[in-house]
Amino acid sequence: MSVTVRVPAKVNVQLAVGGARPDGFHDLANVFLAVGLYDEVTVSAADSFALTCTGPGADQVPLDRTNLAARAAIELGRRYDVTPDVRIHIAKDIPVAGGMAGGSADAAGALVACDALWGTNAPRSELLDICAELGSDVPFSLVGGAALGTGRGEKLEPLDVGGEFWWVFALADGGLSTPAVYREFDRLSPEAPDPVADPALLEALRTGDVAALAATVTNDLQPAALSLFPSLARTLETGTSAGALAALVSGSGPTTAFLAEDEASARKVAAALTESASCRTARVAPSPAPGATAL
Repeated sequence: MSVTVRVPAKVNVQLAVGGARPDGFHDLANVFLAVGLYDEVTVSAADSFALTCTGPGADQVPLDRTNLAARAAIELGRRYDVTPDVRIHIAKDIPVAGGMAGGSADAAGALVACDALWGTNAPRSELLDICAELGSDVPFSLVGGAALGTGRGEKLEPLDVGGEFWWVFALADGGLSTPAVYREFDRLSPEAPDPVADPALLEALRTGDVAALAATVTNDLQPAALSLFPSLARTLETGTSAGALAALVSGSGPTTAFLAEDEASARKVAAALTESASCRTARVAPSPAPGATAL
């Protein structure tokens, strides 16, 4: 028997970052939007634990018990006294090390799949608790849609979205370390104010107003990402020149995200980015998208 779960990528339409906390994390006002790029996580009963991965960037994915998907299975098994003898297969389509929460998505997918495979029937609140232990972005990968994440991003408040938004994601050659980006943020912004969600951005999401959303998207980590990966500035400029309504670094990068007026505009922006050679490739995706879903 096996269970397959589809999990979405995310874009942060607002990422407001406060100063470093004593525990090393940062308080955030993180407005997540799930987008229609997906990984599929399949969990099967096995004689011993194993993890495999295929798809773009699969060679960069750890295949041992340090993988977030493996850790999700192990933690659920610990709580319900189930030996995690499973084979986890991850079919990647979310960019690896791209600031789009691919590893977090895989963890949420493995958690939902193991819960179904083992029949543990864990309450949603417990699944979210395990997600929060695993990482700041994992709870949103489980929930999907749109949400405001506070604390270090793990405390979620669902948000209403009144329409469909089209995005282009330009994938860079190379990656960025999230801890390195936060260290650079601390260097550049030693007196960061307390993070607050922008009411105008939340209203733009609620009403489905793409122009209003474009006017309000922000990412406090963008200066740090550009400092460490200066060539991203050319990618942002290329997408804007091609007609994107807004351009920003996605999360900690190095993927860049472009909000387009509609699907046709998004495909035009993606073609311009690909032709410019300012990125490795460009992907088009709608939002919002559902969270972890068994197929």
